[in-house]
Amino acid sequence: MSKTVKIDVKKKDVLVALQDFFKEILQKEEVSAILVPTHLPAKNVVMPSLISNPVLLDNADPLAPAFPMNSAKLVSRLSKKPMNGKVVAVLRSCEIRAFIELVKLKQGNMDNLILLGIDCLGAYNNIDYSNYSAGDAGAQTNKYYESVLSGKGTAIGGVDLASACQICDQPVPGLVDISVALYGVDWEKEFIAQSGTDKGAELLNSLDLKDTEEPARRKDVVEVIVAARKEGLEKVLNVTAEAVGSIEKLNAYLASCVNCYNCRVACPVCYCKECVFVTDVFDHEPTQYLNWSARKGEIKMPTDTVFFHITRIAHMSLSCVGCGQCSNACPNNIPLAEIFRYLSQDTQESFDYLAGRSLEEAPPLSLFNVDEYQDVVGVSRK
Repeated sequence: MSKTVKIDVKKKDVLVALQDFFKEILQKEEVSAILVPTHLPAKNVVMPSLISNPVLLDNADPLAPAFPMNSAKLVSRLSKKPMNGKVVAVLRSCEIRAFIELVKLKQGNMDNLILLGIDCLGAYNNIDYSNYSAGDAGAQTNKYYESVLSGKGTAIGGVDLASACQICDQPVPGLVDISVALYGVDWEKEFIAQSGTDKGAELLNSLDLKDTEEPARRKDVVEVIVAARKEGLEKVLNVTAEAVGSIEKLNAYLASCVNCYNCRVACPVCYCKECVFVTDVFDHEPTQYLNWSARKGEIKMPTDTVFFHITRIAHMSLSCVGCGQCSNACPNNIPLAEIFRYLSQDTQESFDYLAGRSLEEAPPLSLFNVDEYQDVVGVSRK
């Protein structure tokens, strides 16, 4: 069962129309709360908030070019164990794909969730958004989405999207119960919501909204955006390949790492309760440092930084969704998202796997296929 409805937009204010749409959803008896990016009253920041009072949805702002964290981890935390109610989670495309990976890794559950995805308009990095949103953050959101949806672009006042968003070739959410379409619609007057599952169709049917059809031009608009992103991605991958093409270059690329582990904490699919890098394994004795220094004449401090990143890449490359939170969290602005995207693309292509593409598609290393990689192992079955 498929359902497509239209949501009227008054005075070209898409954000208010979205807030009203969320309020109508939250007033349904079966919905206990909505997880949605929200302006905090104390400061001009947007953070995910779990809202059960419809009045507070006046502060909801999923269109702000802000992406302080990937909410997949929060949805995992909410859904991993039984909860007394149903939550609607409003997520970006990369957040949805990260959560799909977590579900496959037994770190989340879809039963009491309704996933609502919105066409992603991209986001600035944390510092750039803080500067951009100074003053009236709500007005700045309106300015941003009007610029993007009218085709004027994402760069405003010398600020442009975070690198990961500039090369994201999946701006339209997939595998959701309900998707909200903004690209290729007459957004000044209306936008549309479409069901992706029976659960989503049931919820849309319960709302007082008129049926409609997806505009014919939407597909073309999305294809143009995706093509431009893929072109940018190819350039970034080529630059990154050259930048990390040897161990010496890799060392230089990661030279300013201070082992803060922010990238590990920010990664939505890095879920281990205890990381080997915060255990005694890497709590070296003082004499060990002196021995290394004496043997080599010099050692960079802190140690193990490159080994940490190589280990993370080995662990996460099959699950990386390219959200860019590793770069966003780095205090020294190391372009970690680029190296992860470069290496994970190769890894995922080699297994014909795309992180977050399907719930039925098992993570490659969780399976054993007897005919896999015969050209590598040199073993053939007769």
